[in-house]
Amino acid sequence: MMKYISFVGVLAIASTLLPGAAMAAEIEIVLEAELANKIEGPMVVAVPEDVKPYDPPVVPDEPSNGKFIWAPSKPVTGGPNDHRGFAEFIIDIPKDGTYAIWGRVIAWDGNSDSFWVTWEPADPAENPQATQNTQYRWATDQGPAWHWVRVNQWLNAGTFDRQWEFDKGETKLRIWTREDATMLDCLFITDNLAALAGDMRLPEDEDRKLQIEGARGKAVEAAGKLSTTWGRIRSEYH
Repeated sequence: MMKYISFVGVLAIASTLLPGAAMAAEIEIVLEAELANKIEGPMVVAVPEDVKPYDPPVVPDEPSNGKFIWAPSKPVTGGPNDHRGFAEFIIDIPKDGTYAIWGRVIAWDGNSDSFWVTWEPADPAENPQATQNTQYRWATDQGPAWHWVRVNQWLNAGTFDRQWEFDKGETKLRIWTREDATMLDCLFITDNLAALAGDMRLPEDEDRKLQIEGARGKAVEAAGKLSTTWGRIRSEYH
């Protein structure tokens, strides 16, 4: 039984005109980093002004919702906060499937361009800060402005996009500090494995409301290729 549906534009008639559209809907879970269920220091919530004391090459432009998370330091090799702290997100996966994660990041240089990422139960309950397991190492593209990067597997033999298979239900995602000064603004989780950086969007008020109220990122369903024309549908079922 459908609990509620709210929509933007005229998506309500899309299923009438194009009955197959609902079947092709993609899952979007869009999260603010600073609204994580748990943030373990030295990773902290920050605003661009907080970066200035570290003499950055560029002060970050305005992040989504005005805040981001990072382990504060200058980007130096062997920084004081390397491999310490994490952000944890409890996420309800709405249907069985294969999922990818994108993050909106800033990475000043080669000393501030990586995190560790684990997503249970597809990944084991492992602390990659302790094990240094490169299976969970995420290399973020360098750049002084916010940009989207898909979570990847940065192996010594190369870098490969990651994907996770889940049954419907609760999962635990952790973004672990690897290098000081790497910044994370928000996350975009989707079952569209062909999505590109240009397909990403920032969290909206309804996404933040779900996160704050403990709905744990229950999905937004975008009507596939209709999303630009028809808007987006948000639905929750019981």
